[in-house]
Amino acid sequence: MTPTISRASILRALLKKELIAYSRDKLYLFLTILTLVFMVGIFWLLPDVVEESISLAVTPPIQTLVTDAQDTLRAMGATDEQLADVDQVDLTEGQEGLELVEFEDEAQMTAVIEGTLELWRTDAGDSVFRDVEAKEDKPKDADRVNVDIGIAFPDGFITDVAAKQDDITVRVYSDAAVPKEIQGAMQSFVREAAYQLAGQELPVDMPADDAIVLGQDRAGEQVSIRQKMRPMLAFMILLVECLAMASLISVEVLQRTVTAVLITPVKVSDFLIAKTIFGTGLALTQGLIVLALVGAFTAQNWSLLFVAILIGSMMFTGVSMIVGSAGKDFMGQLFYSMLFVIPLIIPTFSVLYPGSAATWVKAIPTFPVMDVLVGATIYGATWAESWQSLAYAAAWLVVLFGTGLVSLKRKVESL
Repeated sequence: MTPTISRASILRALLKKELIAYSRDKLYLFLTILTLVFMVGIFWLLPDVVEESISLAVTPPIQTLVTDAQDTLRAMGATDEQLADVDQVDLTEGQEGLELVEFEDEAQMTAVIEGTLELWRTDAGDSVFRDVEAKEDKPKDADRVNVDIGIAFPDGFITDVAAKQDDITVRVYSDAAVPKEIQGAMQSFVREAAYQLAGQELPVDMPADDAIVLGQDRAGEQVSIRQKMRPMLAFMILLVECLAMASLISVEVLQRTVTAVLITPVKVSDFLIAKTIFGTGLALTQGLIVLALVGAFTAQNWSLLFVAILIGSMMFTGVSMIVGSAGKDFMGQLFYSMLFVIPLIIPTFSVLYPGSAATWVKAIPTFPVMDVLVGATIYGATWAESWQSLAYAAAWLVVLFGTGLVSLKRKVESL
């Protein structure tokens, strides 16, 4: 009498076979190890600081402009109280992240912006200039001040503005690498400074910040490149494992290994369950390892990250089933892999550009998973803030995983 083989024993045997096949796939085994080591290493080499301030150079110094204009303004009828207001003017007031660097000479300022002259500031607050072309030594106990944009006010600027003259020319210098939107912002800043220095109110009323900033305002909450890489690394390892699983399934289908397996007491359902467990477990384990190595887990977010990575792992396992069962040869499998992987990877770049994602990006199945990873690892999002994205991801999981199971089942039964 032939002993009955339990389903658990069959699943253990199939999972052992999957592990052996995976270890023999040298290409994807190498890519997996390379991804883990290389990306985690790059993560810890990336800067963990964010420069949120803009250094704006001005010449001549503001105090010089004010002092030179006092006599003329007094002759024009300005009171001592008005002169005191002009003397106490602060151009950086209300300009978050703006730092003024004052120059006595316009040529000196343009040389610093151009890069032929360097400005260093000592611990005592003194400014030291270094001639780059003369290869002068760098000053000790000093930090370099990077200046990319500067404003040169003409002589008599304040009095000319107060007299409402129309032929006032203010030169704005900028490095070629400065974005046009920053240059435009500085031109607007000059207009605002003109009214402020002349003691006049702006001729427009600005609305409140909450009326002009649409979506979630991240001002003051900028994150470093290293922090942005946390969710991206976990996501990338899921993509690598998706390609590896698709390759394993494709080889089994092309070489008819699955036919030999099904001759045994193994059922199609056993085969599909084993693929699901192995693919999900492989991606989940490596995703959690990456998050642990980059310090993403906290006492508050570990359960949320676990669920997000689990959903992502099952989602990519479903994709690997679709790709593996569709390709008729290596080139076909590669084509289908790229067909799925390229769109699915798009949401990972949304983390680099904070703001509201486009509607078509939100429609990509991997967007809600990435949204949860970004929220939990960067902004401290909780379950209450993430459940909607998780529900959206779970809905896409049902679609992709269900399609993968049906595709692989039909492919196996047709062999």
